[in-house]
Amino acid sequence: MENPAQDPLETFSSARAPTTLRAHVVQVLSAGILAGKYRPGDRLNESQIARELNISRIPVREALSQLQEQGLVQNRERRGMFVINIGPEEVQQITSLRLVLETEAMRLAKARMTPEILAGLEKVVRQMDDWNGTLLEAAALDLEFHRTLWKAAGNPYLERALNALMVPLFAHKTLEHVTRDVRRWRMSHHHILLDAVAGRSDDDPQTVLLTHVRMSHTEPERYSPLANKPS
Repeated sequence: MENPAQDPLETFSSARAPTTLRAHVVQVLSAGILAGKYRPGDRLNESQIARELNISRIPVREALSQLQEQGLVQNRERRGMFVINIGPEEVQQITSLRLVLETEAMRLAKARMTPEILAGLEKVVRQMDDWNGTLLEAAALDLEFHRTLWKAAGNPYLERALNALMVPLFAHKTLEHVTRDVRRWRMSHHHILLDAVAGRSDDDPQTVLLTHVRMSHTEPERYSPLANKPS
């Protein structure tokens, strides 16, 4: 994983620079997770973290709850907080559901496309083209594009469902060690997604999305109705 000097909090939220102790703890723990200090599946001991940072447990508890909302941490009942660790089968199930929900979001966004929405999507794609920073920054741009797309669908329930489903998966994939070339290759495909929702191509949104997801997942359609359809 590349240098996590860039504020990790910016990756999965729009929060500003830390202004509270809780925000500071969020930043410290995010950096630790994304740098590999805390590995997927590791338990984040509230008392130990408080001792390491020489603070009370309250801001640590609050920070862990915020990280849970961002998808980097998961709460296991009666066991505590753990770094996100999604198993291969869970990834298959989540990505299959993603194909169904995000296809609908793309079709709605295409029907509701406005110059303002298009400008927002194009701005993120240009930032992807110009990317020369960390893998963490690339992951943030990737999520920003898709979040912009989900919002453009105009259905807040669909948008919330995709955020709840996908933010943990994006966080999980951020912990994956990939090369800069692989990340750049994946980002370049967002041009094709953009053309599909902008109506600049005749490509079917579902087909384009399936190709896009296959770039980082094996058989993402396994648990979806697409599983039995020819490629």
